[in-house]
Amino acid sequence: MKKHLLGITMGCPVGIGPEIILRLHRELATNSEYYPVVLGDPEILARCRQELGIELDLVEWRPGAVVEDGAVNVLPLTRLDRELVWGRPTAATGRAMIAYIEEAVRLCRTGVLAGMVTCPIAKVALKMAGSLEPGHTEMLARLTSADEYAMMMAGHRLRVTLVTIHVSLGQVIALLTPEKIFRLIDLTGRSLQRDFGLVRPRLAVAGLNPHAGEEGMFGDEEERLIGPAVSMALDRGWLVTGPLPPDTVFHRAVSGEYDAVICMYHDQGLIPFKLLHFEDGVNVTLGLPIVRTSVDHGTAYDIAGRGLGSAASLAAAFMLAGEIAGNRRRFAER
Repeated sequence: MKKHLLGITMGCPVGIGPEIILRLHRELATNSEYYPVVLGDPEILARCRQELGIELDLVEWRPGAVVEDGAVNVLPLTRLDRELVWGRPTAATGRAMIAYIEEAVRLCRTGVLAGMVTCPIAKVALKMAGSLEPGHTEMLARLTSADEYAMMMAGHRLRVTLVTIHVSLGQVIALLTPEKIFRLIDLTGRSLQRDFGLVRPRLAVAGLNPHAGEEGMFGDEEERLIGPAVSMALDRGWLVTGPLPPDTVFHRAVSGEYDAVICMYHDQGLIPFKLLHFEDGVNVTLGLPIVRTSVDHGTAYDIAGRGLGSAASLAAAFMLAGEIAGNRRRFAER
């Protein structure tokens, strides 16, 4: 079986990334079609392995070299001071996070990697390093010259995409437009076809207000903004329903009626998603020319280096990246 390589970026070196990478490798089946290579710091991984008593071989890997089964294959991009303190980011750890991401993108774009899986980074460390970008998504969009992109939270029971993300509730309505909502419906549908192998995806669009406005009694955003977007998507040929009452649409999706729910704001989608997929949720960046999945949690500075981290989300992200890479190959062959 040919092994396709998936790059795992180590994330913040003093966060939970090193620990969950080691835990993933300890549990990973080596007969998979996809095999991980870590873009990171072998010294930090060795320190983490020693402190947590995790028995794994660490080997340095370079593009073009054969991966060693049963070991953690590491592309050494930094060699930071092993005396760094867990949970305390610095400008150096911020620069390291960026270097891992940039090299992973380059190797994906040159075909060395079939995709990339990212461990968590921290905005505070990015700022220390002089970066003005708030996180992975914006950085990846710039590095891949992606014009349209969006975040999907994906699990085996529920998938959600978000029209607005990290803004206050007071700003949401002003940011919603029929065109913006339609573009996300369209991108979600195309991504479900290409990345998830769904020929005819069934899309649900959540309303904004209680009972989806109930014919204007509780707000007219459904009629002014969301309804026209759904009509545009129907004209484009998508199998889409909405706006639907937010208090029932997620139950219907989880029951198998819809393949994804397009949500109007962050917590509308993330509360039901994390209720179901708190441990194994995956963040997928839609619209990129490369495959990128990520863990659905932060750097966990409060528990970093203490042996308390779960690799469940990283394992799910790794498996989903392989599925998406395979689906993209098959989609291109149609």
